[in-house]
Amino acid sequence: MNKVLLSLIVIIVFSLTANAQRISDNAIGLRLGNSSGFGTEVNYQRGIGDNNRLEFGLAWHSNNNVTNFKITGLYQWIWILDGNLNWYAGLGGGIGQTSFDIDFLPKNRDNEFFGFVAGDLGIEYNFDIPLLISVDFRPELGFGDHRDDIDFDIAFGIRYQF
Repeated sequence: MNKVLLSLIVIIVFSLTANAQRISDNAIGLRLGNSSGFGTEVNYQRGIGDNNRLEFGLAWHSNNNVTNFKITGLYQWIWILDGNLNWYAGLGGGIGQTSFDIDFLPKNRDNEFFGFVAGDLGIEYNFDIPLLISVDFRPELGFGDHRDDIDFDIAFGIRYQF
């Protein structure tokens, strides 16, 4: 009876470790979007366990009369869907600045610092080579005079893993 129980425990442990998620320790690349996320974001991910990671991003955007930058930090949970296909969810926030070259804001304010909280929901494919692609949805709740609402950012990500 003890041998059967021990064999059963060994089989369960091996099956759990075979299904364990393995994510890269580091990944760096671009997150390409153009909604309220200010366009392209330089992005870094740091694995902090078998199924958790931190993600940091720096976005910068400039057009005719407006220049924006934003720094984002997220904590993400990753779940395996099938083989190299994963989905993930996360929470975090960040800070940023918007500068206007025209005076259309009240009191002639042409610079604004803001903070925000963000969620993240996405799907990613981890290739056998050190390449990771993803599509995600990031709602952000801003706290500032100009950015004081909910913005939705949908983006495609491509990252090199090391």
